[in-house]
Amino acid sequence: MHYPKKLSVVFFITVLFVRCSSTNEKKINYSVPSWAKEAIWYQIFPERFNNGDSTNDPTLESIEGSWPHQFSPDWKVTKWTMDWYKPDSSYSPKAYYDLGIQSRRYGGDLQGILDKLNYLEELGINAIYINPLNDAPSLHKYDARNYRHIDVNFGPDPEGDRKIMEEEDPVNPSTWKWTSADKQFLQLIKELHSRNIRIILDYSWNHTGVKFWAWQDILNNGANSKFADWYEIQQFDDPNTPENEFKYTGWAGVPDLPELKKVNVENRVHGKPYKGNIYEPVKQHIFNVTNRWMDPNGDGRFEDGVDGYRLDVADQIGMDFWRDYRTFTRSVNPESLLVGEIWWEKWPDVLMDPRPYVAKGDIFDIVMFYQAYRPARDFFAKTVDYGGAEKLESEWNKVVEDIPYNTIESMMMMSASHDSPRLLTSFDNKNKYKFNSKPGDDPNYKTGQPDAETYKRVQLYLAYQFCMPGAPQIWNGDEMGMWGSDDPDCRKPLWWENMVFENESNDPFKSEKASYEVGLNKDLNSFYTRLIQIRKNNPVLISGKLHFFKATGDLLIIERSSNTEKVYLIINNSSKSIKMPEDIVLKGHELFTDMPIELVGGEEVPALSFFVIQSE
Repeated sequence: MHYPKKLSVVFFITVLFVRCSSTNEKKINYSVPSWAKEAIWYQIFPERFNNGDSTNDPTLESIEGSWPHQFSPDWKVTKWTMDWYKPDSSYSPKAYYDLGIQSRRYGGDLQGILDKLNYLEELGINAIYINPLNDAPSLHKYDARNYRHIDVNFGPDPEGDRKIMEEEDPVNPSTWKWTSADKQFLQLIKELHSRNIRIILDYSWNHTGVKFWAWQDILNNGANSKFADWYEIQQFDDPNTPENEFKYTGWAGVPDLPELKKVNVENRVHGKPYKGNIYEPVKQHIFNVTNRWMDPNGDGRFEDGVDGYRLDVADQIGMDFWRDYRTFTRSVNPESLLVGEIWWEKWPDVLMDPRPYVAKGDIFDIVMFYQAYRPARDFFAKTVDYGGAEKLESEWNKVVEDIPYNTIESMMMMSASHDSPRLLTSFDNKNKYKFNSKPGDDPNYKTGQPDAETYKRVQLYLAYQFCMPGAPQIWNGDEMGMWGSDDPDCRKPLWWENMVFENESNDPFKSEKASYEVGLNKDLNSFYTRLIQIRKNNPVLISGKLHFFKATGDLLIIERSSNTEKVYLIINNSSKSIKMPEDIVLKGHELFTDMPIELVGGEEVPALSFFVIQSE
């Protein structure tokens, strides 16, 4: 992997921020990094990926402050291979699903990721998007205790790391030290880069957790706290009254996630971009943390740092901040990537318009392209919103309109994630995308092993995902054949091949009994590996022009072309065979089977099948 020399050395974050004038901004490279379109993204949820070191497992003390807040005195880390739906607390079955499962910890850590690097390399991925690693009490880590350090239970010495943190001034980077968890993460970056695998780190700059050091100071000192202006606080408590008048804004109304203060806000409407920034001291703290992981040793180079950031609930923060953030990150690493989470304007029907965030190249490089995934799911899974290949083509053209093509071909082409049902389960249910998508919302929602047709439909989508413009994304475990509804079921511990799992029972909302064998699905795993090989070995699938060659009913033929090569993807999305149109002849080499092939007009394409043909 080649890392160009950094454009400018960051001596002091505050000095650089002052220098971000309009003149200086013109010198920043706003194009999408060239490596982004070649990415095969693998998303890792650390707590559930792999437990490589049981000595650092979470304790009751380390998870204090996380939802649901009440834990039994005999709480302990859950066995990795246990039946997911087996109660292991005193909650009633239905309350257990909502509260007990969220109370679990499985002990995934950085050593667990290091131990599986050979697996990731053999799979063929070359880019990792890793969910938050910042120190936090929850299983998901979006409720930061602090931004500047890796979670104590992800590293080898939790107690020692806590002592190091206590010696620091959180607002003064010159006092920050490297904990054992920090050092292990830097080792992970080094190991990934040595294998030509990029890594971006997930942060939410919109809110913290209630255990965040600045919030704790506010709780202790009220309006007299020197951090009283860091958060969206409407009213402090009056100590002279028996009532608690303390009022503040929590993200999405969640009091556990207090929002950081926004300034110069104009016309803020949910699901829409708006003018605004982040309070200056908070902003500089964010910049300091950002720089810490991009240039860890401060030498003006970035081989030892992360390759960019995935930015959580990005629509909740004003565009002025994001412009400044982009300018800053590009000054540190001109090849860094910013990925915005731009998702719901009005759930469950209206997705956000990504254009304001990517069309001009001054905010994010790319977004998590849910806008392209939803119509693809409707087509391939044949959901309630199915409209045939014609609708799929039409929806694609709508979502990419006015977006530069080099941005389109770098977009993170989504499948599932930590915030949605797993791919297999999503396809097994025909509901609207992410609507009533777990058993507590719909008792008829299918949460067990999908039927055989669902596996085939998922494979058709994957062929489409890997042959279309945009960088394919894999949610960890989907390539293993895992299933599960929306959160928390999408966050089961991964089904590693060398583990023996208990059978999985039915979710507690169903009256009938069930027992499903779980474990790595070798056939599906090999399927992913083959698709990754095909995409990597055929640059036309990365940079070629796109043409919907034929889109009628359940027959979809797309063409990717360059000056020297053409590749066709032919998909029969029907449960019955379909005849090829009379005027079409496709002859060449079928890439998935590595065999010569000829498809001519009138010939039948088998049900639920696909071909990837490199034209002669």
